[in-house]
Amino acid sequence: MSVVRAAHDRAVTTLTLDSPANRNALSSALVGELAEGLARCGADDDVRGVVLTHTGNTFCSGADLRDPPHPDALVGLLRRIVELPKPVVARVTGHVRAGGLGLLGACDIAVSSGEASFAFTEVRIGVAPAVISLPLLPRTDPRALARYYLTGERFDAVEAVRTGLLTATGDDADVVLAPILDGLRRSSPQGLAETKRLLTAKVLEAFDQDAAALTALSAELFSSAQAREGMTAFLERRDPAWVV
Repeated sequence: MSVVRAAHDRAVTTLTLDSPANRNALSSALVGELAEGLARCGADDDVRGVVLTHTGNTFCSGADLRDPPHPDALVGLLRRIVELPKPVVARVTGHVRAGGLGLLGACDIAVSSGEASFAFTEVRIGVAPAVISLPLLPRTDPRALARYYLTGERFDAVEAVRTGLLTATGDDADVVLAPILDGLRRSSPQGLAETKRLLTAKVLEAFDQDAAALTALSAELFSSAQAREGMTAFLERRDPAWVV
């Protein structure tokens, strides 16, 4: 059964994460299907822009701890979003955690409804937001990232806009999204592609310089004893051993 659905309307393709049973976690299947969907969008001359959205009350809960993607696969997915010659716009109407924030960071524009919430929860299970830092560090307020990376605190959509994680928020995500999609539909494919190339140059530099090291760090941390305890505690719905 597919976990990513595609629909097309007036030059915009919507890719919907559709795995609500695990809160749209980044499983190997979801990462693979999303990468394939983006590749098709990139090769389709009828696609002017891509909307990335979700079913259920969670946009993406981060890595699927029962079926995690290899860090290389996640790097490839994030880079595909950044390199795609069409703008990618995230539409969020629910919760976003851990690796899901990497998807937002890779997108060119990200909007949400007011009930959305966000948290970098990696430190609470014994790992670090390593791979997702590739698109996030060049685009997001460093002092805010320091706080939320280190504490795992939850924050709201207004704070996400302030930090640069989101572009805009409002009561209705579709109302916020409407003028953005209208702008993309009025823009030329060449103009969009070359403008995106300008905007993503520094992000791609981070991938070129740091992807190998951060991939290795992610793999090392996920195989560590503390991560095993953290992930086991999460799945068992208890505090890990280090909580005081």
